[in-house]
Amino acid sequence: MGKRIDSGQPAVSIMRHRFLVYLAGPITNLSWASSTSWRDYVCEQFPEEIGGLSPLRTKQYLQTSDAIKDSYEDGEWVLSTQRGLYARDRFDCTRADVVLVNLLGATTVSIGTTMEIAWAAGHNIPVVLIMEKRGNIHEHAMIREACPFRVDDLDDGIRVVKAILLS
Repeated sequence: MGKRIDSGQPAVSIMRHRFLVYLAGPITNLSWASSTSWRDYVCEQFPEEIGGLSPLRTKQYLQTSDAIKDSYEDGEWVLSTQRGLYARDRFDCTRADVVLVNLLGATTVSIGTTMEIAWAAGHNIPVVLIMEKRGNIHEHAMIREACPFRVDDLDDGIRVVKAILLS
């Protein structure tokens, strides 16, 4: 099975994955569980040659937060500052083979996720968008154009990623 790449893994673990998928989706004002559960599920469905890059890796100290903030300027970890978030998330989006975006059930616009979509699209990295057919707050011409693959089910999104990378 694929593995999520996080602080529990040795730094070299990323090297054993042939492909990397950045797992984009809302985080701000959500709990740790709601921000990570779908990402964990996706990684469990990936075969070993596909690794998932979570923007929450190395940030386990946020598990106790009721609602995750957009950044932590006085926080425990430089990767949680606005500069650290921007730099690593941009790096991850532009080195990934595919960006998988889960916007299902979003109730507020995720500015960070829209930037991640733009970074990927700007680098010709395929974006697989998982979003309701109607009614999602992210429904916009720019998002539709930047995301060439769109489905409305998480499992379908996983299947599209596998088809892009493994066929």
